[in-house]
Amino acid sequence: MEPQFEQFLKERKYLKNVSARTIQWYTESFKWFSNPAPSQADLTAVVIRMREAGLCPSSCNNRIRAINAYLKWSQSALKVAKLKEPVKVLPIFSQDDILKFAKWKPTGYWHTRLQVLILLLADTGTRLDEALCLKWTDVDFDNLLITVTGKGDKQRMIPFSFELRKRLFKFQHAHQLVFATSDGGKLHGCNVWRDVHALCGELGIRTPERLIHALRHSFATHFIRQGGNVLLLQKSLGHTTVTMSQRYCHLNTADLQAIHQRVSLLSK
Repeated sequence: MEPQFEQFLKERKYLKNVSARTIQWYTESFKWFSNPAPSQADLTAVVIRMREAGLCPSSCNNRIRAINAYLKWSQSALKVAKLKEPVKVLPIFSQDDILKFAKWKPTGYWHTRLQVLILLLADTGTRLDEALCLKWTDVDFDNLLITVTGKGDKQRMIPFSFELRKRLFKFQHAHQLVFATSDGGKLHGCNVWRDVHALCGELGIRTPERLIHALRHSFATHFIRQGGNVLLLQKSLGHTTVTMSQRYCHLNTADLQAIHQRVSLLSK
């Protein structure tokens, strides 16, 4: 790696206190970007290479954000324009789907761990990695709050339901991590995806796009449908701007139909 890139990463790590995962994101993004002092033509070529490699616009924009952060740090006047992304209404789990997860009768520690993890993600809207790093000392059973560490090592407290408290209380074990492996280590996200996908097939639940993230998306959508405030949702999800939270507050066709019946000038 070029010395300029290494210096950028060091300053991000030691001066900005970004997480190890963010450092990894920068490092992976710089694989597309080899010239520490690029021209506009070089930057255009980077985007073209990403598109030719099959990256979708949102994946390209993910890398472009890292590149632009470096360009700003290096005091370059250049900036890579983000690509236009198609606006999609992502599928979510229905309330009936969540009830199927809740009513499932697990056998043994592994199945119980999977069920409690799914219910925690659906009940709190936490990111998967936030949940997998959760410790028992982060769970306040009396006040129904969990303390999670999100992006940028920022901590936030999230309320949870009485039902989840019951599940968590029964699931308590000796390991430090709530969702620990048999030896007390951290679960791998790929294994969680595999197990959730298999359980969906067993319970007859359709698997939505971005399977694990769909639980977070479902939490946010249901929160808004029940009259929740977008600012409160922003705090719960750990977003830095309210605009980020508003992306989760889409209305699907059924929502629009229900509203239209109430507001139509032709309705009785």
